[in-house]
Amino acid sequence: MERVRVIIMGAAGRDFHNFNMVFRNDDRYEVVAFTATQIPNIEYRAYPPELAGPLYPDGIPIYPEADLPDLVRDRHAHQVIFAYSDVSHEYVMHKASQVLALGADFRLLGPDATMLRSSRPVVAIGAVRTGSGKSQTTRRVCDIMTQLGRRIVVVRHPMPYGDLARQAVQRFADYADLDRHACTIEEREEYEPHLERGTVVYAGVDYAAILRQAEQEADVVIWDGGNNDWPFFRPDLSIVVTDPHRAGHEL
Repeated sequence: MERVRVIIMGAAGRDFHNFNMVFRNDDRYEVVAFTATQIPNIEYRAYPPELAGPLYPDGIPIYPEADLPDLVRDRHAHQVIFAYSDVSHEYVMHKASQVLALGADFRLLGPDATMLRSSRPVVAIGAVRTGSGKSQTTRRVCDIMTQLGRRIVVVRHPMPYGDLARQAVQRFADYADLDRHACTIEEREEYEPHLERGTVVYAGVDYAAILRQAEQEADVVIWDGGNNDWPFFRPDLSIVVTDPHRAGHEL
């Protein structure tokens, strides 16, 4: 039987997670490419075979999103999966129209297919847009949990800008870990406030492996999420920060 050829549109985060959850071990599908946007220097690399699994011994190439029409035609893609966030509904549907005009199916993968279940309680914090105050809210939740005597770890929505295989599971307990993982300024901005409070932070690429490791040292897992996206872990409590100060982006 012919495998269903898939292209995943992403930004080095949700796209890799969706692949790991849905496609990595399913031989009915062949993911022929990722496309990348938003994050610099991701394109023209590969999702490495160490993470892609035995169905992809050469890994999976990553191309600029601008190449999507050519990729759909040249790779004879049957489906295109949209897998990044912090964009408007109108933007997503423009991408859908572009893909449909090329003859392929356009898909979004939902929470049931992409959320991992934890053996620990999970509190997830997200936001409708960048700049809504999600990071401050996450830190406040961490402070409350610590005051209640709970052991917590924070798991951050991915920002894998370097060697993806080496960044599969990242654990940050002090500033030396930031240097060891060659963190970018953007990553440091997110991680340092937690480290200052003595909170361990996890991030990376393989969130099933990250969750299993985080559960070993936490009573409660705090998901520090992406914007305009649902968590990778099924939450027991979900907090979404809205922004009333930017017209049209309140919800």
